[in-house]
Order: sequence, then structure tokens, then C-alpha cells
Amino acid sequence: MHIIDLCSAIRSRYYISPLDLADSAETNRLHSNFVSFIFFIFGTADLLVLLVLHRNSLYEHFVSFLYFGIFTLVSVLAFLLSIKVKDVAREKAYILKNIPFYIDFCCGIGASVYNFYILSQPFNGVLTLFLTNLIVLCAFSFSPFIFLVLLLSGFCPMIPDIYVNFGLTGLMDSILVVFVMFSLSLYKRYSEKRFFMLLKRQKKSLVVKTFGNFTLLYDGKVVRFSRTKSTELLAYLIYKNGSSVQTKELLSVLWGDHADSARYGASLRNLIVDIRHVLGELEIQNFFVSEYNNFRINPEAVHCDYYDFLAGERTAVKNYTGEFMSQYSWAEDVAAFLERKVLG
Repeated sequence: MHIIDLCSAIRSRYYISPLDLADSAETNRLHSNFVSFIFFIFGTADLLVLLVLHRNSLYEHFVSFLYFGIFTLVSVLAFLLSIKVKDVAREKAYILKNIPFYIDFCCGIGASVYNFYILSQPFNGVLTLFLTNLIVLCAFSFSPFIFLVLLLSGFCPMIPDIYVNFGLTGLMDSILVVFVMFSLSLYKRYSEKRFFMLLKRQKKSLVVKTFGNFTLLYDGKVVRFSRTKSTELLAYLIYKNGSSVQTKELLSVLWGDHADSARYGASLRNLIVDIRHVLGELEIQNFFVSEYNNFRINPEAVHCDYYDFLAGERTAVKNYTGEFMSQYSWAEDVAAFLERKVLG
């Protein structure tokens, strides 16, 4: 009974639904895209160094050559996956978009074990392990319990040799670092859960109407921007339903297929500043998100008739009268799609 109570307490304190974490998974995907590319450069450079320095004795360095070859191939796999899962449905986002992150995480753990045992560099191995986990703590959103499993999978095989190389004090210090990192992961997840609860309260006040003309309301009042295209930019991101949109696509939507970044890039940046300023003035949080020149909205931070329609809510389906963001020509195809869903 006590175990059941403990599990219930842990769940109530740290559990966040996969749908709520869909936007965090998109952030993980973008970060993994960057990290995978860095890993690829690192692995390729090491392979080239091995080929140049040991081209006449590759057999003697076969293990290192094999390791960096696998490391490079896995980083390419993570990079390609991070691109492939960009537009998956939000119901699947938490699982699929986190796969590249966990691949990169395992690459970092593998690098630490490689340094520790294969290269016989225990200090570098331990340092690589803890740096990998520190970067994960700072840059990614994850389950603290999966984090602990992966951290221990790298740390536990090192325990005997940490004692041999660094003594009892070094071992105890390492165990303390593992404990602190896991504690920080728990605190991070608890903070995320509190933040999502705040977003749910905000969602009651932040409303988007897409049937008919696009309208953004906060506390019952229309949110107005100083630039007309700021509203259109947000409308398009609402339509994308949480998927990241790059600068080139936004330029095409807002100024036509032949719009180039050299001419319209400054205009787009002004729109971004306008949106951030207005939303900041209203203290609207985590609704408009920009990362690595990618832009999106967080559907979990807003109540939207379009999202209710996609979720199959009867009231939203009934309220759809054939018009979707009527002031924008690019929304015509979406209106036809919604009409087919109603008829189907």
C-alpha cells in the first residue's frame, strides 16, 4: 500500500502528459538538430585525423576508427530523424521528436565510456560523462527517471576504476555529483509542471478565433499589433499547429514566393519585434516561440476553435460554417480541407 501511495505521490508531483510536452519535444528536436550536426563535424574530423596520422597502421587503431565511424553514422541518423519528425502529429510528438535527443544523449554517454576504458583516460571519461549530463540538464526537457537510467548506465561501469584511479574521496565526490544531477532533474521537471499549470490558466484568457476572420483575444479584448502583417504571421503559425516554420517559408507566405531575405529580412525582424513587444506588454507567456531561426506557437498556451475542430469536438465542428481565416488567401486550401472533414 505504501508503494502505491509513493507512486501516486511521485506521479502527481512530476508527471506531465505527453500532449502538454509536445512543444518541449519540438524544442528538443531543434536542439538535437544542432547537436547532431556538431557531433557529425567532430566525428568526421577525428576520422580524418586517424586516416592522416595512422594511414599505415589503421589495424592498430581499428577500435578507435570503428568507434568514430559509428559515432559519425549515428550522429547523421539523429540529424536526419530530427528533420523527418518535424511535422508529426502533436499526439505523437513527445515520443517521435525526442528520439534524436536520446540518440545524442547515448552518443555522449558512449563517448565518456570510450574515453574512460578504450583510451584509458579516466579523468576525461568522467568529465565527458558529467559534461554531457550537465548540457542535457540545461538544454533539454526529459523524464528525470529516464535521465537517471542513462546517467547510471555510464557511471556504474566506471565505479571500480574511479575508486582505483581517484580513491575513495574521488568515488564519493562522483556519487555526490550523480545525486545532485538527479535532484536537479527532479526540480526541473517539477518546475516545468508548475509552468504548464500556469499556461492552462492563461489558456482560459487567450483565445484564437479562426472560423471567419482570424482574431486573437486576451481577456475578451482584441490583441492589436502595430503592423498588419504581424497578425498574419501569427495566423499562419496558428494554422501550422505547433510545427516550426523557418524564415524562408514565412517570407514566402507574407510577401510572395519570390520574396528574398535580403530585401524582406529586416521587415520580418520588425514583425517579430512587434509581436514580442505586444505579447510582453500583456504578459502572455510561451505562446510565440522562436528558436534557431525557427518560429512557432505553442497550442497548449491558447484556446482555439481550429484546434478543437481537429480534436473532433462536436461544438467546434458544428460552429464551422465554411470560412477559415477569410482575410488570408493562403487559408483557402485549409477551408476546403475542413469542409471535407465536415462532410466526411
